[in-house]
Amino acid sequence: MSYARPWMSFADQLEQLKARGMEVSDEAAALRYLERVGYYRLSAYWYPFRIWTMQQDVTTRAITHKRTDQFAAGTRFLDAVNLYLFDKHLRLMVLDALERIEVALRVDIAYLLGERHTFAHLEASELHPGFAGKTQSDGRTPHQVWCERHEQLVARSREDFVKHYLDTYGPRIPIWVAVEVWEFGAMSQLFAMMKVADKQRIANKYGVTDWKVFQSWLRSLSYLRNLVAHHSRLWNRNVVSQPKLPKAEEISWCDAFSGRDDLLTKPFLLLAICRHMTQVVCPNAAWHQRVRDHLRTFPEQQVARPRSVVDMGTPPSWEDWW
Repeated sequence: MSYARPWMSFADQLEQLKARGMEVSDEAAALRYLERVGYYRLSAYWYPFRIWTMQQDVTTRAITHKRTDQFAAGTRFLDAVNLYLFDKHLRLMVLDALERIEVALRVDIAYLLGERHTFAHLEASELHPGFAGKTQSDGRTPHQVWCERHEQLVARSREDFVKHYLDTYGPRIPIWVAVEVWEFGAMSQLFAMMKVADKQRIANKYGVTDWKVFQSWLRSLSYLRNLVAHHSRLWNRNVVSQPKLPKAEEISWCDAFSGRDDLLTKPFLLLAICRHMTQVVCPNAAWHQRVRDHLRTFPEQQVARPRSVVDMGTPPSWEDWW
């Protein structure tokens, strides 16, 4: 299958956008953004302003909706840029929260498991037997797969303390050192393999009475960490790894999302989880207030159907409990 779309100069890219109905008030500035940020990355932010069409199959009578290349009246290049800058700032704020959460969880896991066994992360007997003894199609257990990833992360590390432990004590490093080389994903995966009682102890620290809910939170935050680390669009993304909610009235703010499946697929719930966990990790931090203030600056548009924080999955009256 041949690829039919040719390379285009920045000037041609801008002309194409104008031909499709986008308003460009400052062409020089628009060209600079195309040169620095790129057409494809910015396209994620003007995508919501493309016009929808409706088609009906003559045979099945089924109706399908599709976005065209044309922009709705009033769409400005500036709107896409402002959304991009809003999203960039939001990602940086999320990264700040995730760093606090990740560092705290490393300590939680290492302190709990390390008390029982120096190399608990490498000993299948210290983890849930369902993961230690369950063999996959390739003949390896999930724990063996995780250990291979752990070894790769250790080998990749350039930290002096890791080199010291390897040179002094050999290839196995204690869990309180090992946690410092793990990615959020590796940490989340190990948590999923821990014994239920161990998972519940850590979940309780964060005010979550169901370890399954807390485990889903960590999995979703790992997904969120990958998004922000790779500078991916966040503000209106459909969340692939969706977190679970606790039972009604167990965590009051979670009730705002109960029965709203549409909100579970949006990023605001992940922001709310970050808020919940940062308030445990850093009770005096004003992270949640900075996020609230940033959401209040959501850029305005002149298009007939402008986007808003509602597209992020904010429940009604979210500021009352945020």
